[in-house]
Amino acid sequence: MAIYILRRILLMIPTFIAISFIIFLIVNLAPGDPGELASSQGQESAGESGSKREATRIFKAQFHLNKPIVFNLRYGIEEKEILGYLEKISRQTTASTKELIEAEEILENYGQYALPSLASILEKTNNEEIRRVALRVFKDNSLGQQFRDYRNIAGKEAAELVEEFHKKNPSRLQDSEYQRELLYFVNREIGKRNEYIRSLNYTKEDSPEKQKDVLEKVLSWYKNHSHWYTYSFWEKAAITFCDTRFAHYWYNLLHFDFGISHVDKQPVVTKVMEKLRYSVVLSLASIFLSYLIAVPLGIFSAVKRNSLADKSITVLLFMLYSLPTFFVGTLLLQFFSAGGDYWHFFPTGGFIARNYVDMTTFDQLKSLIWHIFLPLICLTYAGLASLSRYARSGLLDVIRADYIKTARAKGLPEYLVILRHAVRNGMIPVLTLLASVLPVLIGGSVVIEFIFAIDGMGSLMLLSITAKDYNTIMCISLISAILVMLGILLSDISYALVDPRISFK
Repeated sequence: MAIYILRRILLMIPTFIAISFIIFLIVNLAPGDPGELASSQGQESAGESGSKREATRIFKAQFHLNKPIVFNLRYGIEEKEILGYLEKISRQTTASTKELIEAEEILENYGQYALPSLASILEKTNNEEIRRVALRVFKDNSLGQQFRDYRNIAGKEAAELVEEFHKKNPSRLQDSEYQRELLYFVNREIGKRNEYIRSLNYTKEDSPEKQKDVLEKVLSWYKNHSHWYTYSFWEKAAITFCDTRFAHYWYNLLHFDFGISHVDKQPVVTKVMEKLRYSVVLSLASIFLSYLIAVPLGIFSAVKRNSLADKSITVLLFMLYSLPTFFVGTLLLQFFSAGGDYWHFFPTGGFIARNYVDMTTFDQLKSLIWHIFLPLICLTYAGLASLSRYARSGLLDVIRADYIKTARAKGLPEYLVILRHAVRNGMIPVLTLLASVLPVLIGGSVVIEFIFAIDGMGSLMLLSITAKDYNTIMCISLISAILVMLGILLSDISYALVDPRISFK
């Protein structure tokens, strides 16, 4: 058994990698992205402000949305491709609004990889409009990114700054204080460089002398730092596989870091854990009640097969199964909640009372039960029919087995024959459902949570999808995948525990 479990756990590793890759591709290949709305509102010529454009650029850079999905070959961009986009933006060619927006977004996403071509175009072109657009794109793409964590410091420029800081502090221990000072130093120097680049600007109304002076300063700056934007063979290989969305995504996974929410800039893990407690409590209670009610009913139906009681239970459970949860939830609120028109037994919604923290432990437990009672009914009744049918069919197959007939022939009471010999082996179909039960713990129920105003995982997942909050979506999806694999493993282990005939050797 131990060897089997170890093999299954080892098999879960490549399975998880494959699942994570599929989830990543689905999310990233979906139409649109969080930065698309800001980008699609127009470009500079259509009235988009520089601050708006820069905010969008910073936003996409922070979440690596400007990177290629799997492979990065942008170091091989040709100058004529960049020139073609510049001609569209500067309206030197006939292009639709959609093509203009796409050209702006492509050049923005190319980032530092477009700088060599942009510098060459700035030096060669005599077209004032192309030069003006090229200068703006060059400035935007050459702005350095600020770092949130010293461990994420990357890039040739940042590497030079780190080396400079180490030379200034050769004898200091690299403790947490050292790391904070290093991060501050790198961000400060990058900020100074960004300010200088932003200052290199001119307008159409400026004199030719000033325009020429700005252009010379830009080209001089690039020549002094061109080594940041030229790459060796091994650097290109590293860029191809490592400077991508997928590489950054897996780097975060290996550090158990699901990133920051695109919506409220909060850590995704923190958001999920805040909502998880509500859904876990509801789901665990619902699963426990479902098994507690449905399994005995299934056993009773199997023992009393084709009797009036069996048929009545079947009809009743399938009637409950046919009732939509949103309909039952609305009726329960209307008839039994404080905001309804009849019996004001239960709160209208929410998970706990507002003064929950001021209550005693007993009152807190009472408040919790009182608040989740109605949503618990809605979550429980729908699963009774399927669970009881699984238990019934599993037991019916076992009851007809030869060893059950032998047990009866020995003179054992019927209840011992059923409970001791039949039930254990007949529960295998029910145990199979464990694989699908565990993900329910974090999946929540969007409908129930909405009706009863519970801020749980279902609501979080819906809001994340509508807001294209990729990091949150991937976090919830990956946790669900892990729970599915654990559920399958627990199902296999439980088979051997309940049925002595099963052995994983």
